[in-house]
Amino acid sequence: MRSSESRNIFREGEHDFGDGTREAALALDAEDPLRQLREEFIIPSKKALESSKLPPVSESLRTESSSDPCIYLCGNSLGLQPRVLLHNVQIHLDTWATKGVYGHFTQLDDSPQPPFLHVDAVAAEQMSHVVGALPGEVAVMETLTANLHLLMASFYRPDARRWKIILEGKAFPSDHYAVESQIRHHGLDPKDAMVLIEPADVEADPTLSTSQILAVIDEHATSAALLLLPGIQYYTGQYFDIPAITAHAHSKGLLVGWDLAHAAGNVPLGLHEWEVDFAAWCTYKYLNAGPGAIAALFVHEKHGTVDLAREGGYRPRLAGWWGGDKSVRFRMESKFTPMPGAAGYQVGNPSALAITALAASLSVFSKTSVAELRKKSLLLTAYLAQLLAAHAAAPHYRIITPAAPGERGAQLSIRLAPGLLQGVAAALRAAGAVVDERRPDVVRAAPAPLYNSFADVWDFVHIFGGAVSGAVDERRGAGGEGGE
Repeated sequence: MRSSESRNIFREGEHDFGDGTREAALALDAEDPLRQLREEFIIPSKKALESSKLPPVSESLRTESSSDPCIYLCGNSLGLQPRVLLHNVQIHLDTWATKGVYGHFTQLDDSPQPPFLHVDAVAAEQMSHVVGALPGEVAVMETLTANLHLLMASFYRPDARRWKIILEGKAFPSDHYAVESQIRHHGLDPKDAMVLIEPADVEADPTLSTSQILAVIDEHATSAALLLLPGIQYYTGQYFDIPAITAHAHSKGLLVGWDLAHAAGNVPLGLHEWEVDFAAWCTYKYLNAGPGAIAALFVHEKHGTVDLAREGGYRPRLAGWWGGDKSVRFRMESKFTPMPGAAGYQVGNPSALAITALAASLSVFSKTSVAELRKKSLLLTAYLAQLLAAHAAAPHYRIITPAAPGERGAQLSIRLAPGLLQGVAAALRAAGAVVDERRPDVVRAAPAPLYNSFADVWDFVHIFGGAVSGAVDERRGAGGEGGE
């Protein structure tokens, strides 16, 4: 591919990726304006993945790229470690070691980190830029499901007129458990109070159209209290029309919450502008904060006001001391007055260590913008789709993620013909291609624009196509069918 052609791709978002060779992929990488961000992350080597022991982590690994990196398209499950993370964590540990409790309040002249007391507020401000929120509308706290419970305790207040919660039938199981338990907590029966939006034909098309979602809202408009949906569906990778769905639900009198686990750090969000009531997300996927990392939530400013002059003074919630007025927190008074905004929904003091890890990744995000990352992501995922469609093994799989770029994030979900997943997954692992599998027949591949390259995508499709062909041949040899 000529360099002028690849420059046009990045400048204009065109989808002419050249002749399908690896050389064309390398040419795209050479013109990628975000290519240096890959160096901000530690990409595991194929050798390290194969080892049954913990390989020694040398200083060079922290500063230099591996000579044999794996093909890591699994940021939708767990993002890679930022190189700066160890340095940041070491500063935190050194502060704790040398200052003890004084680390809560002392701003050190030679430290880039705030005192422990303020780490959550600083991280919330940084996170607000990622999700399109005002700084006061975000809190970094707890875990995703815990935050959903805390938010529903405030926003799901059923009465005789409105008592239902609408969610998708194929929601991530933890969301389903949370909703069902909230309904039971109020003494209601999930059979009556939980409305599930199901695909018309889950085998033919497991996605949900916006029109179908709006129709369900209309059907239950007089009895539903809350709509809770994912920004991006974890299984199919479908990106829902958050502003349109939110606006329609609001017009029918519903409150609206979003689980953004697969959307935060993946696609542009405008939570404040879209007037989303609340949202929650984890930070270990596209936000690269580490396994089980601290999560975050959003509460629109209209719900976060504190006015003690009016009755009630603030929106009801489950309260804890870290959500209380920061100026009097250490007076240890028994009267709770929340901080304005999302910070007032905090319960216990968050882990400063966990927030330090999150801050490492957010510092990488600060080197670019969500808009620029999305531009590259659209190209990477379109390239992945194009190569998959062109491969000789394509008759034995199909992409179930929406084809329209605006209806998907980084992830493509690839449904294999029956009986192929085990063999394909084994071949991918043997070749050092890391993706996520969802039984019985789906592979999820998600090129992350922060650290994935066009060459990664080309290499993955080359390995994946060969793995599919090999699994088909093996199945035919065993007397099974090879096609869909």
